[in-house]
Amino acid sequence: MTALLALALCGLGWRLVNLQVLRHEELKTLAERNTVRTIPRQPMRGQILDCRGNLLATSIPAKTICADPSLIGRAAADVARALAPILQTNESYLADRLAPRFQVENGKTNVDKYVVLKRKAGTDVWDKARQAMAKMYAGIDEKSLKSSERAFYRNLRAKAIFAEDDQIRFYPNHSLAAHVVGFSAHDDDETGLQGIEYAFNSKLVGVRGWRRTEMDKRQRELVAYRDEDIEPRDGLNVVLTLDAGLQHIAETELIDAMRDHTPQSISCIITRPRTGEILAMATLPNFDPNCAGASPPEALRNRTIADVAEPGSTFKVVVITGGLNEGVITLNDLFDCENGHFLFGGRILHDHEPYGILSVERIITKSSNIGAAKVGIRLGQEKLMDYIYDFGFGRRTGIPLPGEEGGIVRAVTNWSKVTIAQIPMGQGIAVTPLQMVMAMNAIANHGTLMRPMLVSRIEDPNGKVIAQYQPQMVRQVASPQTIRDMVTALKTVPTADGTAVEAHLDHYTVAGKTGTAQKVEHGQYVQRFFSSFIGFFPADDPELCISVVMDDPRDGHYGGKVAAPVFHAIAERAANYLNLKPDIDLPLAPTQILTAKK
Repeated sequence: MTALLALALCGLGWRLVNLQVLRHEELKTLAERNTVRTIPRQPMRGQILDCRGNLLATSIPAKTICADPSLIGRAAADVARALAPILQTNESYLADRLAPRFQVENGKTNVDKYVVLKRKAGTDVWDKARQAMAKMYAGIDEKSLKSSERAFYRNLRAKAIFAEDDQIRFYPNHSLAAHVVGFSAHDDDETGLQGIEYAFNSKLVGVRGWRRTEMDKRQRELVAYRDEDIEPRDGLNVVLTLDAGLQHIAETELIDAMRDHTPQSISCIITRPRTGEILAMATLPNFDPNCAGASPPEALRNRTIADVAEPGSTFKVVVITGGLNEGVITLNDLFDCENGHFLFGGRILHDHEPYGILSVERIITKSSNIGAAKVGIRLGQEKLMDYIYDFGFGRRTGIPLPGEEGGIVRAVTNWSKVTIAQIPMGQGIAVTPLQMVMAMNAIANHGTLMRPMLVSRIEDPNGKVIAQYQPQMVRQVASPQTIRDMVTALKTVPTADGTAVEAHLDHYTVAGKTGTAQKVEHGQYVQRFFSSFIGFFPADDPELCISVVMDDPRDGHYGGKVAAPVFHAIAERAANYLNLKPDIDLPLAPTQILTAKK
């Protein structure tokens, strides 16, 4: 008996050594898998707001609905039948997800206890699913069942289906400013895929937290044994320079223009010249970021920064500014515009109307290609290239949005004989709409080129400013006197004698330039056009600069006929919205005079 007891004690001792020493790590891991749980705590993604605090993008609480198939067993079909209508999914798919699955790990077979049934489910959906599970097998008399059967039904109702915190990215204004705001992926962090959502993803995403705790056999938390409880840090808010009111004005007017002229696309940019702030940036066709995948790829492209094309006559402001600044011309200098046909470098250049002798000012007024070409020839290749670069062409503007193109500017060494005459009329060079409007901004801003500013500040969830962005000057492109002369010339464009009379405003002096550029397809010019108008007002102290660009309007192609009226409509509504002070005093009507005397 003594020998048997000694042998038993030795065996027990060896068993203890084996469990506590030799297999300690293996068994500790297995025990932690059964009792210790790390619960992720997801941060809320930061908001995107306009300059007035209006929400452009936010996140709303949601649930990821999950299941433990080991607790469902033979009831998979019944559970699938109850939950499929609530989760809006296929019953057979759900039954397949709920069927127990086995995994072999370290030679042991384990039941998969975690499957995802639906992500991004609203809290109301989770409430309905929970209620449906609580009613499962409600008619069964459990008193007559074995304890193991009662435990099965209890676990099925209370624990088999559970939920984790999640969030849904929501864009309350739907397609408003969609190309600027962008959209995010439907993953755990709602990772940004386009626009500000992508560019500022690291600021918006926040920092995850977690809770590491022990659970009892019923999977209830033992708070006393909670090891770690790290709070998540919600993402920061990004406040844009965009004004949702101006964005709405721009988009609604573009919708009307799209209906009237049926172009392939149409874009508008509204800026504040003295700071470079982007107040509105709109492109049609657009999309709803709440369901971006339902839109065709071409609708997702922000054409104001991603599309390059020859600018046409709007580019004449660059060569005329250069000529004035270098002193090779004045506004009163005269040029022979050859009655609309000018042979140079083996090519015949044309005007849209036959002009004879025009002053430099009237070259702008009438938008003479030949006049601008002759100014460019007088300025010279090297100087012209200097001003092209000074105005910001041939490189990205630096706007904080993905997908910006730098345009196409060929080196002087690659110019043909006729290039020096073509570029001044907006051919042989390709730019983005944003580059062109920023160049016009430089003229409106007394010759100072600004970097486009789209983000105003970064705030924490409590509204505390983390980073404040300031306007950035790029360079001075011309002297103040040159700019005054240029503005004088541009004021003549939206007049009865100019090419954009329909851009005229009753209460504000407008300075601007039309553009009509032939499209290039397969290396050849075709009879399809980019039509544009860029203008600013009040001309001598500008508050707004507005660009309108149409791609291939179907019932007319001159910028002054199709784009200028859109500028007029947007400018009038924008001035009223911002309550801008007029710089033109209209004569009072007789009834107004009597009222004023009273």
